Parts: sequence; C-alpha cells; structure tokens
Amino acid sequence: MKILSKKEIRSLVLYSNQHIDRLERKGEFPQRVQLGTCRVGWIEAEVLDWLQQRIDNRHSRSLK
Repeated sequence: MKILSKKEIRSLVLYSNQHIDRLERKGEFPQRVQLGTCRVGWIEAEVLDWLQQRIDNRHSRSLK
C-alpha cells in the first residue's frame, strides 16, 4: 500500500488544493488518512479507483 502526499495528489488529478478539499468535504473524493498531528495522506489505490471511475464515465457518456 502506498500513501500519497497532497503534492502527489495534485499532480495526479490536476486540481488545486482548494478544489480537492471541496470534493473531499462533499464526499466526492477519497478521504484523507491522518498520519500524524500535522500530516495527512491518501491511499493511492483509492485515488486511482476514483480516477478510473472518471475515465469510465467519459467512455459511457460518449457511447450515448
């Protein structure tokens, strides 16, 4: 299992910190894991699954 930093998340999803936070609060992005008092991370597999869902949705919309 790999834990991703916010910097790594930003490079994967190409969203700003603020947008990632908004999506996460709305339950539309994987939840962070509290690693310490001042450190959080995201589980890579969950983020990659989230990205794959967007790719799959793109394909399903284009077929309609």
